[in-house]
Amino acid sequence: MVWHIRCLIIGLMVLGTAKGSVHAEFRAGAVVVDVTPTEFPVYVNGGMLSRLSSQVKSKVYARAVAFDDGDSKMVFVIVDSCMVPRALLDDAKQRASKATKIPVENMLIAATHTHSAPSSFGALGTPSDKKYEAFLVPRLAKAIEDAVKNLEPAQVGAAVIDAGDYTAVRRWVRRPDRMLTDPFGNRTVRANMHPGPRSPDATGPSGPEDPDLSILSVQAKDGRPIALLANFANHYVGGPMIGSDYFGMFAERVEAKLNKDENAADEPSCVAMMSQGTSGDVWLYDYFNAGPRKRPDISVYTDGMVELAMKAHKSIQHRSDVTIAMAQAELPLQFRVPDKQQLEWAKGVVEAMGDRLPKNTTEVYAQEAIYLHEMQSTKIIVQAARIGDIGFTATPNETYALTGLKLKAISPLKTTINIELANGADGYIPPPEQHELGGYNTWAARSAGLEKQAEPKIVEAIAQLLEKVSGKERRAIQPTNGQAAKAILADKPLAYWRMDEWERPHAPSETGKHHASYESGVVFYLEGPRSVEFNRRDEQNRCPHFAGGRMRAKVEKLGDRYSVSIWFWNGHVVNVRPVTGYLFSRGRDHANGAPGDHIGITGTAKADKTGRLFFFNGNAANEQLIGKSTIERWQWHQLVFVRDGKRVRIYLDGQLEVEGDAAMTMPASVDQLFIGGRNDGFANFEGRLDEAAVFGRALSAEQVKSHYHAALGK
Repeated sequence: MVWHIRCLIIGLMVLGTAKGSVHAEFRAGAVVVDVTPTEFPVYVNGGMLSRLSSQVKSKVYARAVAFDDGDSKMVFVIVDSCMVPRALLDDAKQRASKATKIPVENMLIAATHTHSAPSSFGALGTPSDKKYEAFLVPRLAKAIEDAVKNLEPAQVGAAVIDAGDYTAVRRWVRRPDRMLTDPFGNRTVRANMHPGPRSPDATGPSGPEDPDLSILSVQAKDGRPIALLANFANHYVGGPMIGSDYFGMFAERVEAKLNKDENAADEPSCVAMMSQGTSGDVWLYDYFNAGPRKRPDISVYTDGMVELAMKAHKSIQHRSDVTIAMAQAELPLQFRVPDKQQLEWAKGVVEAMGDRLPKNTTEVYAQEAIYLHEMQSTKIIVQAARIGDIGFTATPNETYALTGLKLKAISPLKTTINIELANGADGYIPPPEQHELGGYNTWAARSAGLEKQAEPKIVEAIAQLLEKVSGKERRAIQPTNGQAAKAILADKPLAYWRMDEWERPHAPSETGKHHASYESGVVFYLEGPRSVEFNRRDEQNRCPHFAGGRMRAKVEKLGDRYSVSIWFWNGHVVNVRPVTGYLFSRGRDHANGAPGDHIGITGTAKADKTGRLFFFNGNAANEQLIGKSTIERWQWHQLVFVRDGKRVRIYLDGQLEVEGDAAMTMPASVDQLFIGGRNDGFANFEGRLDEAAVFGRALSAEQVKSHYHAALGK
């Protein structure tokens, strides 16, 4: 396998202390505490239904690292568990605070999210194991206390390396005719996990991944390793019960590498730990790959991650003149509780179950509905921390990769590491637009029950905390314009939508006029085309994925001479519906018979010409012009549509694809434009669209070609 490596050395800058330029000695300490159960059998969390185990395949641990800058102390603990509830963690923190005098607000305890560890939290069909809960609490407190006891003069540094080959999006958008049924008997599932490789039933991933493997290295003054805290967004690999999954294996193998040069037997060994990044919608299998899905060998997977971590570690420059800060907020949130009809249904199902545990998905979600009804609301803990110029965020959720990318983008610190399932276990927090697509990650339960606006509320709360610990304002988000974007702007479009938003409804235009808006049925921030040309070299071009919705705008005074340029990535198979999907439309919203100018991709209505670009001007005139090239699925292409009076041209990737005469079936004053669908909503596009521009004139063939060549780097 060829690794694509991106290594970023992070220099930790001094942000100052209350003592001005005089800094107390920075100290750090680390410890490993065994949290393997001693009483069996024990419930194991991470599945839809309950599981019991009496075997230990690999021990589970709590690994802790403490920091002290002379003014304050803080401690991070990473425990091998699927998830741990807030009440249990609050108990452990209170015990540790009493012993160490460190405020509980300066303690972060996070689960790795191994799916093969003892259950300390009741979720779905698995109850909490009460004996293990009582066993775990004092050991978590001990991890904090012992890490503080081990404090010694130290230095720190960090690096980030691209590990994108080890993670991928597991939640995919499904075709509208391949929706699934939810546990409540309704056909609502427009996006769900694990579609299968290159599935014809799916149109593409529902969000981006976060490829960053982040490393925080802590050393003694003489260079002896004290701790290595890694962070990566991969849900888990999978292994036998009871076990720590790859998280524990990674820690042990890194420890072996970093400790091998130690000579003094009385010196403490390095403590390595792998924390969970924002992995709510990602897993290790790339469904773009062909062939049957095979779970990778966990040892091979871990070795690859260790190799990358060690490569990043070698590049780190450590410093001791750093300060620390930590802050937290308690955020009240509502649960999505069942309505009266759902509650009656749930009570009937649970009453029929009696005292036994659920045996199927319907029973699981009926039981969960009653739990949510009884709880109604909750309060969650979110945190931000700083070590020098390294930022940390903590959510008690299974957080989507998009949310993690948002936090990294707006953070005022040089690099930001997101740790999920910290300080509680409050389930999935899909961005609001993901709720509209349904699927497992959205089904109301303790594992996914928070209100639909929980994600933006959490992002804002953490952004405020990052500002507090850094003393700086959050970063403003503005995409850079590479040569391809500049080429479009140089030809003075009326509107140019970069389409790099991470939420709806607003889609601003680079021209400052004719801003657009997104309808529901659109998800955001996926990989767009030609990042190097449209943006700068270290910036990913982003785009939305259309799943039934459109982007709409008003552009006045287009008349009968105008041009539209769009980059598109079709996700729909072309032999299923009469029109595979409409890319662009000009016409009045909801107009009967769809008079207007429409560009789409042919489907079964043109059985001998499926998968080609075509022009259509409405049912009354029914004039169609069809291209000659077949559009490959899941490949980026550039479309340019030109209307020059009666003359119509369509260009594909800089080359003339269609030309002919076609009547204009709407008044020249019509100013409504739709990207990703037709004006009447028929056969809306399924896939990605990006870099849409509208010109108030007919572009020449030379201009069209120059825009495409600029996107190729020519």
